[in-house]
Amino acid sequence: MRDPAPQPTFVPPERFNIAEYFLGDRVREGRGDRRALITDEGETSYAEVEALANRYGNLLLSAGVRPEERVLIALPDGVDFVGVLFGALRVGAVGVMLNPYLRPEEIAYFLRYTRGTVLFVDSARAPVFNEAASRADADSEASRRGEGIRWSVGISRPRATFVADRADFGERLAAQPATLDPFPTHRDDPALWLFSGGTTGRPKGVVQTHASFANTTECYGKRVLGLTESDITLSVPKLFFGYATGSNLFFPFSVGGTAALFPDRCTPEVLFEKVEKFKPTVLVNVPTMVRRMVAHPDIGRRDLSSLRLATSAGEALPEELYRRWRDTLNVDLLDGLGTAEMWHIFLSNRPGEVRPGTLGRVVPGFDVRVCDDDGRELPHGEVGWLRVRGRSRALGYWQKAEATADAFRGDWYVSGDMVARDADGVFTYCGRGDDMLKVKGKWLSPGEVENCLAAHPGVAEAAVVGVPNRAGLVEPVAWVIPADATTDPEPQRRSARRADELSTALQAFVASRLASYKAPVAVHIVAALPRTHLGKVDRAALRATHDAVSAEGSP
Repeated sequence: MRDPAPQPTFVPPERFNIAEYFLGDRVREGRGDRRALITDEGETSYAEVEALANRYGNLLLSAGVRPEERVLIALPDGVDFVGVLFGALRVGAVGVMLNPYLRPEEIAYFLRYTRGTVLFVDSARAPVFNEAASRADADSEASRRGEGIRWSVGISRPRATFVADRADFGERLAAQPATLDPFPTHRDDPALWLFSGGTTGRPKGVVQTHASFANTTECYGKRVLGLTESDITLSVPKLFFGYATGSNLFFPFSVGGTAALFPDRCTPEVLFEKVEKFKPTVLVNVPTMVRRMVAHPDIGRRDLSSLRLATSAGEALPEELYRRWRDTLNVDLLDGLGTAEMWHIFLSNRPGEVRPGTLGRVVPGFDVRVCDDDGRELPHGEVGWLRVRGRSRALGYWQKAEATADAFRGDWYVSGDMVARDADGVFTYCGRGDDMLKVKGKWLSPGEVENCLAAHPGVAEAAVVGVPNRAGLVEPVAWVIPADATTDPEPQRRSARRADELSTALQAFVASRLASYKAPVAVHIVAALPRTHLGKVDRAALRATHDAVSAEGSP
């Protein structure tokens, strides 16, 4: 007998477009004059955002964009980003949000892979994107010649590139009509592409539907976070990251709230300034910035009193770091787990019910299991593979049929994450399956060792991976950013002796708190950790670094 799926909390009609669900419906409800966005330039109402989205939609139509074609958005966070996104959705196109600060070779990959019809970029980054388009053209043409195929050069280049902050573009946009009927998309039509983290290879395009975004908004944004029209959200991650697209745009828009946006790269100083200026009630955060905030010498002198709640995702939040946050700000910090394949958060702590060091409980409308290699559910307390199902499940990976079949099994998405669940239904994150370590015949979670290292006063951030020794046996190795790295003007000049002393002290520290086999065999003291295009620690790069150091004869 097939196991029944969880009952949905929201079922959209068959004809359903999230440009209406998130934006148009607010205007029709009589909330058009309410503040939708606040930026350094001022406030923008829901009616003004809708008019801008309609102008962008009409511009796309005039450029020949058809339903389901991809529209590339590589803009900094701001009103135009929101206008382009909703304009694309309104005409039935598919939004593909890119990090504007990608390197040319990364941009070339995304251009070839997505085959976007139109690109929106700003003047600061337009030259880099043009260079990348030329590189993608050359690579595509070389590949086609090798296969004996004769296509025109330019298949990887968008038909049109709009530089959104140029005066002539502004005039063209202003000339577009401010009204536009939404395309009657099906609830299961593609709406946005998100991207997998790309920690073990090229990022995969995750094709998500209109229904997915509404479902998680109802289940998590409204029922778990409890957002209302009085809330103002502010995000550390930028809007191109699906976590922020939801938490700092879709969720507040769904209840008539306000999203605060800023284009600057986020630092603790910038964040303090924006919190004092915009007075957000909800801060969308990540562990790296949480760590930098609580370690900043000015945090006690800054006015962060507007915050009622903060969220954390993207990477595991160490228990010690949560306690430092709570002791410093007295604000709940809700750690949670989500994936691009399920769009957003499906495991989360609740306001007033935080269990430090855990992911909390299942978000209503989802079902999460802990399973063995064969998909059998494991007893409480055992570590196993995470399986999740719910109505936010993606259609699959673009042009990755084998990977899609491996990850999407019936109703379930098998994430590659390993978790444990206790008798109260509270989940603990153990690590990615390919990051979990089998050391001396026992499973070791890198997160457990990282959390232990984070408790040492000399540590600002730590990452642990497994590397094989000369006998081929896996051993834990750590990379640590020292606590004084933020105040030391040139941490790379740290003396070898001081680094060795800290490394030795940290190995002893872990061995005194955890089983001896969990202590790292080496601790590398570094000024920064390599990161993926989504800001996660690049563990493959760490392994390569260790291999290179070992090859030079370092222990």
